[in-house]
Amino acid sequence: MKVLVLGSGGREHALSWKIAQSKQCEALFIAPGNAGTAQVGSNVALTVTDFEGIGHFVKQEQIDLVVVGPEDPLVKGIADYFAKDDELKKVGLVGPSANGAQLEGSKDFSKRFMERHGIPTARSKTFTRENLEEGLNYVSSHPLPVVLKADGLAAGKGVIIAETTEQARETLQEMLVEAKFGDASSRVVIEQYLQGIELSVFVLTDGHSYKILPEAKDYKRIGENDTGLNTGGMGAVTPVPFAAGDFMQKVEERIVKPTVKGLKEENIDYKGFIFIGLMNVGGDPYVIEYNVRMGDPETQVVIPKIKSDLLELLQATAQERLAEVDYTTHNEAFTTVVMVSGGYPGSYPKGHPISGLNEVNEALVFHAGTKLNDSQDIVTNGGRVLAITGKGESVEKALENAYNGVSKISWTDEYHRRDIGQDILRLLKQ
Repeated sequence: MKVLVLGSGGREHALSWKIAQSKQCEALFIAPGNAGTAQVGSNVALTVTDFEGIGHFVKQEQIDLVVVGPEDPLVKGIADYFAKDDELKKVGLVGPSANGAQLEGSKDFSKRFMERHGIPTARSKTFTRENLEEGLNYVSSHPLPVVLKADGLAAGKGVIIAETTEQARETLQEMLVEAKFGDASSRVVIEQYLQGIELSVFVLTDGHSYKILPEAKDYKRIGENDTGLNTGGMGAVTPVPFAAGDFMQKVEERIVKPTVKGLKEENIDYKGFIFIGLMNVGGDPYVIEYNVRMGDPETQVVIPKIKSDLLELLQATAQERLAEVDYTTHNEAFTTVVMVSGGYPGSYPKGHPISGLNEVNEALVFHAGTKLNDSQDIVTNGGRVLAITGKGESVEKALENAYNGVSKISWTDEYHRRDIGQDILRLLKQ
C-alpha cells in the first residue's frame, strides 16, 4: 500500500513511525511533515488545506490510503472533497466528513448532539453578539467557577475558566464583541465547571463498529503543578490507574456506544478517530469535549502502546470493515515529555540547532516543531519541538526513561515540565 499522512506535528510523526513498520506499507508520504517524519517516509511540500494539490498528488502517486492528522482539513471538508471526485472517492481516507467534524468544529453542535443522544456532559447555554445582554446576565447569576468556550476552532486556546463574575463578564465581552479568538468566538458556549480528574479516551470507528484504543492523561498547562497558560499539551501518560474495569465500562455504555449510534442515526459519514475528553466526577464520566482526530501529545504514548499493525486497522476503518480486525497492546506503560521553545505558548524564536538527538537510546524521539536547515542540521521550527516517549514495566520506569532521553537533548532556551506523571504516581501509591 501507498500511504499519505497529512500534518506536521508530533502526532503525525508517531502515526507515520508506526505505519512505516507495517509489512503492507510499500511507500509512505507525509505532507508537509517535519525533520522526524523525513526519517520514516518522504516529506511532501503541501499544506494540509490545499485540497486540490493533495488530490493531484494522490492521483499522481496512486495513493491507496490518506490518514488525516489535524482537525483543520477535516472541518474544512477534505473527506467531502474526496467523495465528490470520481477518482479520489476510490481512495481510502481516515477522517470524518465536514458534518461529522462539527463535533470538534462547533462546541454548540457537539453540545446539542450530546443532548439529543443522552450523553452525559456539563449543563450549558450558547450566546452570540446579538444576545450579549442575556449572556452577561446569565454569567452574572452562574455558579463559579464558570467555563467559557469559543464555539469554533481556536488552536486549543479558546477555553477560559473564569473564577469571578467580573472575569466571566469581561471574557464574554472580549470573545463576542472584541473577537478575542476571531470567528471562532462569534458564538460562545457557557458551561458548568466540572470538578474531577481529566482523561482522554480514543475511539476508532468506521461508522458502524468501533475499537476503543488505549486511554491517556495529558498535561495542558505550561507550568508545573498545572499552573500558567494553556498549551497544546506538555506531556502524557498511559495507562491511567482509574481508567479500568467499572469506569471504562461506564464510558463505553454511556458515551462511546451512544456517540457512534448517534452519528449513524443522523446519517453522518464518520470513518476515523473520535477523541473524547472526559472528566471523572466521583466515578462517573462526563464529556468535556469531542475532537475528531488523535490528540497531541497523547498519540505519542497511545500509538507506541499498540502492538498490532496500525495500517491494517486504518485500512479496515476506511473500508468499513473494522469489525473484522482486532488489535493487541503492549503490557508496558508509556509516558511522553514535550520539550518546547522558550517563550511558548507566547512568542518564541525559531531556527535554534538541536543537539544530542543521536545520543538518546532509552526513549523514542518524536519530532513536532522541527525542520532541516540549508546545512541539513535539525533546528527548532515551532513552539512544541519534540516529544520524548519512554517505555517501562511501570509508569515510574517509563518516566525515568523519558526524562533520561530529555536530559541528552538541548538547544538555546529549551523548556520542559519536570512533573509529568507525578499525579499518577501519587494515585498508584494510594
